[in-house]
Amino acid sequence: MSVQLVYETHSVTEDNELPGRLSEHGRMLAAELGRRRPAGGFAAVYSSDLARAVETAELAYAGSGVPLHADARLRECDYGALNGCSVAELARLRPRHVDAPFPGGGQSYRDALP
Repeated sequence: MSVQLVYETHSVTEDNELPGRLSEHGRMLAAELGRRRPAGGFAAVYSSDLARAVETAELAYAGSGVPLHADARLRECDYGALNGCSVAELARLRPRHVDAPFPGGGQSYRDALP
């Protein structure tokens, strides 16, 4: 038996001005996610416990019968000044920031642990 993982990010927020709140456009996209990737065949849906991720999962899959699980271990790390940088750049710098925070007000990976 094989296991297939499907990864989606949380939907559009109100520019993080209101932590965790999806924008109106984000709520529309979250509902669209449920239509684009229907829950049929999913054993479960997992999200981080951050409000924007939970809200995205609920809007996409509430009522589908698939269990929704929020898990703090799936939280993202704040990369500070490097938010939005390329994946290659982040991969190059990642080992330096297990304990040391990313520059520009970011977190270390240890800081992001629940």
